[in-house]
Amino acid sequence: MSTLLSHRRSVRPLALLRLFLGILLPLLIVGFIAEDVLEKQRFAFETPFLLALHRHASPSLDHLALLFTTLGGVSVIAPLSALLLLFLWLKKRSLALFWGLSVAGAAVLDLIMKLIFQRPRPELWPRLVQEQDYGFPSGHSMYSAAFVTALILFSWRTPYRWLVVVLGVLFSGLVGFSRLYLGVHYPTDVLAGWLSGLAWVLGVYSLLQPFKGRPSAGQPT
Repeated sequence: MSTLLSHRRSVRPLALLRLFLGILLPLLIVGFIAEDVLEKQRFAFETPFLLALHRHASPSLDHLALLFTTLGGVSVIAPLSALLLLFLWLKKRSLALFWGLSVAGAAVLDLIMKLIFQRPRPELWPRLVQEQDYGFPSGHSMYSAAFVTALILFSWRTPYRWLVVVLGVLFSGLVGFSRLYLGVHYPTDVLAGWLSGLAWVLGVYSLLQPFKGRPSAGQPT
Protein backbone atom coordinates (compact mmCIF):
# COMPACT_ATOMS: atom_id res chain seq x y z
CA MET A 1 0.00 0.00 0.00
CA SER A 2 2.78 2.44 0.91
CA THR A 3 4.53 1.60 -2.36
CA LEU A 4 1.38 2.42 -4.32
CA LEU A 5 0.94 5.73 -2.51
CA SER A 6 4.55 6.73 -3.11
CA HIS A 7 4.16 5.82 -6.78
CA ARG A 8 1.11 8.08 -7.06
CA ARG A 9 2.93 10.95 -5.38
CA SER A 10 5.79 10.60 -7.89
CA VAL A 11 3.35 10.52 -10.78
CA ARG A 12 1.47 13.72 -10.01
CA PRO A 13 4.38 16.15 -10.52
CA LEU A 14 5.15 14.51 -13.87
CA ALA A 15 1.54 14.83 -14.97
CA LEU A 16 1.43 18.48 -13.90
CA LEU A 17 4.71 19.16 -15.67
CA ARG A 18 3.32 17.62 -18.84
CA LEU A 19 0.14 19.65 -18.51
CA PHE A 20 1.80 23.03 -18.02
CA LEU A 21 4.98 22.73 -20.09
CA GLY A 22 3.71 20.35 -22.75
CA ILE A 23 0.16 21.61 -23.27
CA LEU A 24 -0.78 24.90 -21.62
CA LEU A 25 2.43 26.84 -22.26
CA PRO A 26 2.65 25.84 -25.95
CA LEU A 27 -1.01 26.75 -26.43
CA LEU A 28 -0.47 30.14 -24.81
CA ILE A 29 2.46 30.86 -27.12
CA VAL A 30 0.51 29.72 -30.18
CA GLY A 31 -2.44 31.84 -29.08
CA PHE A 32 -0.21 34.89 -28.70
CA ILE A 33 1.17 34.40 -32.22
CA ALA A 34 -2.22 33.54 -33.70
CA GLU A 35 -3.81 36.73 -32.38
CA ASP A 36 -1.35 38.87 -34.34
CA VAL A 37 -1.63 36.65 -37.42
CA LEU A 38 -5.42 36.92 -37.33
CA GLU A 39 -5.15 40.71 -37.15
CA LYS A 40 -2.75 40.67 -40.14
CA GLN A 41 0.07 42.12 -38.07
CA ARG A 42 3.70 41.45 -39.00
CA PHE A 43 6.49 40.32 -36.73
CA ALA A 44 9.34 42.73 -37.43
CA PHE A 45 12.16 40.20 -37.11
CA GLU A 46 10.84 37.61 -39.56
CA THR A 47 11.65 39.06 -42.97
CA PRO A 48 15.19 40.18 -42.00
CA PHE A 49 15.79 36.76 -40.45
CA LEU A 50 14.72 34.92 -43.61
CA LEU A 51 16.77 37.20 -45.85
CA ALA A 52 19.83 36.73 -43.65
CA LEU A 53 19.31 32.97 -43.79
CA HIS A 54 18.97 33.05 -47.57
CA ARG A 55 22.33 34.80 -47.92
CA HIS A 56 23.96 31.56 -46.78
CA ALA A 57 22.23 29.48 -49.46
CA SER A 58 24.35 26.98 -51.38
CA PRO A 59 23.70 23.99 -53.66
CA SER A 60 24.60 21.52 -50.88
CA LEU A 61 22.25 23.22 -48.41
CA ASP A 62 19.57 23.30 -51.11
CA HIS A 63 19.77 19.52 -51.45
CA LEU A 64 19.76 19.02 -47.68
CA ALA A 65 16.74 21.29 -47.21
CA LEU A 66 14.84 19.55 -50.01
CA LEU A 67 15.63 16.17 -48.42
CA PHE A 68 14.25 17.11 -45.02
CA THR A 69 11.26 18.94 -46.40
CA THR A 70 10.41 15.73 -48.28
CA LEU A 71 10.99 13.49 -45.26
CA GLY A 72 8.81 15.74 -43.10
CA GLY A 73 5.98 15.98 -45.60
CA VAL A 74 2.78 14.02 -46.03
CA SER A 75 4.25 11.88 -48.82
CA VAL A 76 6.62 10.20 -46.33
CA ILE A 77 5.01 10.63 -42.90
CA ALA A 78 1.52 9.57 -44.00
CA PRO A 79 2.42 6.10 -45.39
CA LEU A 80 4.87 5.48 -42.55
CA SER A 81 2.19 6.44 -40.02
CA ALA A 82 -0.29 4.15 -41.78
CA LEU A 83 2.10 1.19 -41.48
CA LEU A 84 2.62 1.87 -37.78
CA LEU A 85 -1.14 2.21 -37.35
CA LEU A 86 -1.70 -1.20 -38.92
CA PHE A 87 0.98 -2.76 -36.70
CA LEU A 88 -0.54 -1.23 -33.56
CA TRP A 89 -4.06 -2.21 -34.60
CA LEU A 90 -2.96 -5.84 -34.74
CA LYS A 91 -1.20 -5.51 -31.39
CA LYS A 92 -3.59 -3.40 -29.30
CA ARG A 93 -6.37 -1.21 -30.62
CA SER A 94 -6.17 1.40 -27.86
CA LEU A 95 -2.59 2.09 -28.93
CA ALA A 96 -3.68 2.29 -32.57
CA LEU A 97 -6.41 4.76 -31.63
CA PHE A 98 -3.90 6.94 -29.81
CA TRP A 99 -1.47 6.83 -32.72
CA GLY A 100 -4.16 7.57 -35.32
CA LEU A 101 -5.65 10.50 -33.41
CA SER A 102 -2.20 11.88 -32.67
CA VAL A 103 -0.81 11.93 -36.21
CA ALA A 104 -3.93 12.16 -38.38
CA GLY A 105 -5.53 14.55 -35.90
CA ALA A 106 -2.53 16.87 -36.16
CA ALA A 107 -2.94 16.94 -39.95
CA VAL A 108 -6.64 17.83 -39.63
CA LEU A 109 -5.85 20.49 -37.02
CA ASP A 110 -3.27 22.03 -39.35
CA LEU A 111 -5.80 22.20 -42.19
CA ILE A 112 -8.40 23.84 -39.96
CA MET A 113 -5.94 26.40 -38.65
CA LYS A 114 -4.75 27.28 -42.16
CA LEU A 115 -8.34 27.91 -43.25
CA ILE A 116 -9.01 30.07 -40.20
CA PHE A 117 -5.91 32.26 -40.34
CA GLN A 118 -5.24 32.29 -44.11
CA ARG A 119 -1.74 33.69 -43.74
CA PRO A 120 0.07 34.19 -47.05
CA ARG A 121 3.46 32.58 -47.43
CA PRO A 122 6.64 34.66 -47.80
CA GLU A 123 7.49 35.87 -51.29
CA LEU A 124 11.08 36.99 -50.76
CA TRP A 125 12.98 35.17 -53.52
CA PRO A 126 12.34 32.61 -56.28
CA ARG A 127 11.64 29.43 -54.33
CA LEU A 128 12.81 25.90 -55.05
CA VAL A 129 9.44 24.48 -54.02
CA GLN A 130 5.99 25.87 -54.69
CA GLU A 131 3.21 25.69 -52.12
CA GLN A 132 -0.36 26.63 -52.92
CA ASP A 133 -2.02 26.61 -49.50
CA TYR A 134 -1.72 29.03 -46.59
CA GLY A 135 1.35 29.28 -44.37
CA PHE A 136 0.15 29.36 -40.75
CA PRO A 137 0.97 27.05 -39.12
CA SER A 138 3.65 25.02 -40.85
CA GLY A 139 2.16 21.63 -41.65
CA HIS A 140 5.57 20.00 -41.99
CA SER A 141 6.55 21.24 -38.55
CA MET A 142 3.27 20.10 -37.02
CA TYR A 143 3.36 16.66 -38.67
CA SER A 144 6.94 16.01 -37.65
CA ALA A 145 6.41 17.27 -34.09
CA ALA A 146 3.30 15.13 -33.65
CA PHE A 147 5.01 12.08 -35.15
CA VAL A 148 8.09 12.50 -32.95
CA THR A 149 6.12 13.24 -29.76
CA ALA A 150 4.02 10.12 -30.24
CA LEU A 151 7.14 8.01 -30.83
CA ILE A 152 8.75 9.43 -27.68
CA LEU A 153 5.69 8.49 -25.64
CA PHE A 154 5.82 4.96 -27.02
CA SER A 155 9.50 4.60 -26.21
CA TRP A 156 9.51 6.38 -22.85
CA ARG A 157 11.33 4.52 -20.07
CA THR A 158 12.66 1.97 -22.51
CA PRO A 159 16.37 1.58 -23.28
CA TYR A 160 15.82 3.56 -26.47
CA ARG A 161 14.03 6.63 -25.10
CA TRP A 162 16.94 9.08 -25.20
CA LEU A 163 17.95 7.90 -28.65
CA VAL A 164 14.38 8.54 -29.83
CA VAL A 165 14.29 11.92 -28.07
CA VAL A 166 17.58 13.14 -29.55
CA LEU A 167 16.99 11.83 -33.07
CA GLY A 168 13.34 12.87 -33.03
CA VAL A 169 13.98 16.43 -31.88
CA LEU A 170 16.84 16.73 -34.37
CA PHE A 171 14.63 15.45 -37.17
CA SER A 172 11.72 17.76 -36.40
CA GLY A 173 14.10 20.68 -35.95
CA LEU A 174 15.71 20.09 -39.33
CA VAL A 175 12.33 19.75 -41.00
CA GLY A 176 11.24 23.11 -39.61
CA PHE A 177 14.57 24.71 -40.51
CA SER A 178 14.27 23.39 -44.07
CA ARG A 179 10.96 25.21 -44.45
CA LEU A 180 12.58 28.48 -43.38
CA TYR A 181 15.60 27.92 -45.61
CA LEU A 182 13.36 27.26 -48.60
CA GLY A 183 11.42 30.45 -47.88
CA VAL A 184 7.97 28.85 -47.70
CA HIS A 185 7.27 29.79 -44.08
CA TYR A 186 7.84 32.55 -41.59
CA PRO A 187 9.58 31.58 -38.33
CA THR A 188 6.33 31.95 -36.37
CA ASP A 189 4.65 29.49 -38.77
CA VAL A 190 7.26 26.89 -37.88
CA LEU A 191 7.19 27.64 -34.15
CA ALA A 192 3.40 27.42 -34.07
CA GLY A 193 3.54 24.13 -35.97
CA TRP A 194 5.99 22.58 -33.53
CA LEU A 195 4.10 23.72 -30.45
CA SER A 196 0.68 22.79 -31.83
CA GLY A 197 1.86 19.29 -32.74
CA LEU A 198 3.39 18.81 -29.30
CA ALA A 199 0.34 20.09 -27.42
CA TRP A 200 -2.07 18.10 -29.59
CA VAL A 201 -0.37 14.75 -29.02
CA LEU A 202 0.09 15.32 -25.28
CA GLY A 203 -3.55 16.39 -25.06
CA VAL A 204 -4.69 13.22 -26.82
CA TYR A 205 -2.44 11.18 -24.55
CA SER A 206 -3.86 12.82 -21.42
CA LEU A 207 -7.42 12.09 -22.52
CA LEU A 208 -6.96 8.51 -23.73
CA GLN A 209 -4.26 7.27 -21.32
CA PRO A 210 -3.39 4.54 -23.87
CA PHE A 211 -0.69 2.93 -21.72
CA LYS A 212 -2.77 2.76 -18.55
CA GLY A 213 -2.57 -0.60 -16.86
CA ARG A 214 0.83 -1.36 -18.41
CA PRO A 215 3.31 -0.27 -15.70
CA SER A 216 5.68 -3.04 -16.63
CA ALA A 217 6.17 -1.44 -20.04
CA GLY A 218 7.47 1.67 -18.32
CA GLN A 219 5.26 4.06 -20.24
CA PRO A 220 4.83 7.66 -19.07
CA THR A 221 2.04 8.36 -16.61
